[in-house]
Amino acid sequence: MSAVPLGIFRNMLRHSLTPVSITLHADNSSDARGARDVAIHHSNRGAGMAAMAFLAADIGGTHGRVALMRASHNGPRGVETLAYRVFTCADFSTLSELLQAFVDADVQVPVKHCVLACAGQIMGDEVVNDNLAWPIHLTQLRHALSLDEVAVLNDFEALAYALDGPLADGGRHLCGPDTAPGGPTLVIGPGTGLGAAVHVPFPAGGFVLTTEAGQMDFAPNSIREREVLAQLAPHGGYVPFEHIVSGPGLLTIYETLCTLHEDTPTLATPEAVTKAAVARGDARAVEAVELFCASLGSFTGNLAMAFMATGGVYLAGGFLSSLFELLKCSAFEERFLHGRSAREVLSHVPVWVTEHGCHGVQGAARWYLRHGMSDTGALRQAAVGGVGT
Repeated sequence: MSAVPLGIFRNMLRHSLTPVSITLHADNSSDARGARDVAIHHSNRGAGMAAMAFLAADIGGTHGRVALMRASHNGPRGVETLAYRVFTCADFSTLSELLQAFVDADVQVPVKHCVLACAGQIMGDEVVNDNLAWPIHLTQLRHALSLDEVAVLNDFEALAYALDGPLADGGRHLCGPDTAPGGPTLVIGPGTGLGAAVHVPFPAGGFVLTTEAGQMDFAPNSIREREVLAQLAPHGGYVPFEHIVSGPGLLTIYETLCTLHEDTPTLATPEAVTKAAVARGDARAVEAVELFCASLGSFTGNLAMAFMATGGVYLAGGFLSSLFELLKCSAFEERFLHGRSAREVLSHVPVWVTEHGCHGVQGAARWYLRHGMSDTGALRQAAVGGVGT
């Protein structure tokens, strides 16, 4: 994560801003294909809410989750979802095309505001990330959809803001105590990439720190992990945790184990590896998932120590939910606890597995409303040029 000058960091804490958020305003010039499902669709959208309705989207490497939102009357931070769809990013050539498909299918009133939760790095006018289906050009997006304003934040930053909502109430308990005494809370998600953010309690409602934790150097713990690392980097060098602890990482582990055992790989996708491991139908798939879960435990424990996550850890994503029983029986907890004095601290940190679902768009909407959305589009400008997951 890029270093932030002390004065700017203090302002970030004062205003609950992070250095990865950006808002792009207008310059005063003047068939829903690819949708996987519709989870919510209210038909009572009247003209009276037109000025308050806005788009909220959670754009990852595989799926784009899009919602039409507005402020709710249930408290100052409440949000109401008017329509929601999940799209496959690869079905579209640009983000603007994906969002237009949603607008054509579900938006019946003019919408001039949009908030994006994106995996990626904000570089000037562009959001770029190796895991995205395409680069995102903010000015092009604003013009294509005739928007007055586009606000962008990190996708795991959005998930952390969702802890103020239903994300904190759901999930299956994995290890540690059933309840947390409070304090910093981690959200971690291995998917197409590996993201992480931390929610820190604060009198004004808390603030969120984003990270590039998935890019940290992978540190092997077992002999087998050292063999896998040596196969991936035979001459040494940098191998990030993301190359091991992610969906593509699981496939990489499986293929590497096949090489080490002189077997021919028969599974071609992370989903196939997961399914074979759950069914106990492929020894290399089972071993790959065991190594994946153990490495995830080390990664999660490292971050829990770094941020003293006494508020607990949420492991997000449908990918992990499908592996829950294997994860629970794996070396995850032992590796999470580490050893010596760290073990006593980490044994008091609860860990839950939760579905990603619509929490990303919920968190993005909460961030957007919290940071000053108005009829005039006067959203506070956040720092430009940070990095995201």
